[in-house]
Amino acid sequence: MIATSKHFPAWVAGAALALGAAVVLAMASGGFPVPAVDVARVLWAALTGGESGVAENARGVVLQVRGPRVVAALAVGASLAVAGAAFQNLFRNPLVAPDVLGVSGGCALGAVAGILLGLPLAAVQGLAFAGGIAAVGLVVAIGSWVGGRDRTVTLVLSGVVIGSLFGAGVAFAKTVADPYDQLPTITFWLLGSFSGVLPRDLAHALPVMAAGLVPLVLLRWRMNVLSLPADEAAALGVEVVRLRLVVIAAATLVSAAAVALAGIVGWVGLVVPHAARLIVGPQFSRVLPLSALLGAAFLLAVDTLCRTVGPAELPPGVVTALVGTPAFLVLLALAARRES
Repeated sequence: MIATSKHFPAWVAGAALALGAAVVLAMASGGFPVPAVDVARVLWAALTGGESGVAENARGVVLQVRGPRVVAALAVGASLAVAGAAFQNLFRNPLVAPDVLGVSGGCALGAVAGILLGLPLAAVQGLAFAGGIAAVGLVVAIGSWVGGRDRTVTLVLSGVVIGSLFGAGVAFAKTVADPYDQLPTITFWLLGSFSGVLPRDLAHALPVMAAGLVPLVLLRWRMNVLSLPADEAAALGVEVVRLRLVVIAAATLVSAAAVALAGIVGWVGLVVPHAARLIVGPQFSRVLPLSALLGAAFLLAVDTLCRTVGPAELPPGVVTALVGTPAFLVLLALAARRES
């Protein structure tokens, strides 16, 4: 039986514990195993500034080798889940994902252009971020120009069109790319990866994610108004258009920074907020923190599985699709039962 909103503190505590267990497991697993107790000591010492009493090589593996990757997986998972929750609430549709406004398509086209130009990784990430922002800006501009009685539907349709256009650009770039050098890099990026994340990448991405997350946190009590018809929301004194633009901008910043950091990782922004909404109800102030915790734990667990399940590392986008498809079908069945 799915819990209701009255169980919200218990679910948040449980998700936080699961997240902590996922962090310890990720830090301990790999080609150089580190006991979970030593991982806990190293992390505690890093937080408190004390001595861990753990061998230097094990400490280096935990903090320097696996640390940036774990932080990246946590940040990307939480960001995609939060962006998905915001877009689902904005468009009043639990089947909406962060790429509904063309974010992923814009990021992909920007990254592919950087790869074709032979730019360094930092420049590729920068172009990916700029492409995601440009795509959403173009969608909003088209939606404002077209107008219509239902602006939400106009935005969604514009996002589908722009996403398809950018997808065609990516497909064209793959046909002209060097099949021995550039094409494998493009394919690898389009499936997502945390293997190349460095501390300087986190230094660039995390502030942008935080900048997008702050408005969503501050506006979490007003977000439910967006689920009402525009005339009812206006009658409550809410400037719907301005609030909608702020939410779109914030969610776009968060998701574009996540995609620029790790490539395209699907299903997280669709499945996780849908699950959080089934667990604690539709109140966005409850869905937001639970989505962040569940998204971070889920993607970190996926990344740990990707790098430990076999001799070759699997792309996280493949695993999230394999896990997300049956999980989403189960969630749809549960939602149908609750409504019947």
